[in-house]
Amino acid sequence: MIEDPDYTCMQCVVTGKVQGVFFRVSARDQAQHLGITGYAKNLEDGNVEVVACGKVAALEQFKDWLCAGPERASVANVSCIPVKMKNHPDFRIL
Repeated sequence: MIEDPDYTCMQCVVTGKVQGVFFRVSARDQAQHLGITGYAKNLEDGNVEVVACGKVAALEQFKDWLCAGPERASVANVSCIPVKMKNHPDFRIL
């Protein structure tokens, strides 16, 4: 992968009422709209883990969306850290 200073990846943990409310499906739809690759998966503790890779501006918009989530969600917190870039072909629900 060619290094692009405007392209990065982040790993986020989203807490609150985020399972059973179509959070992952909605996150995938939003990621696809923004050109972001990665995945969203439910964690055993009731949280959702999201790994997202894309342009910095798109990731900022995506993080803003994660903080609100879909209509039925009630997001308590979103904690993100930068992670090593991965070449995800698309955005998947795991």
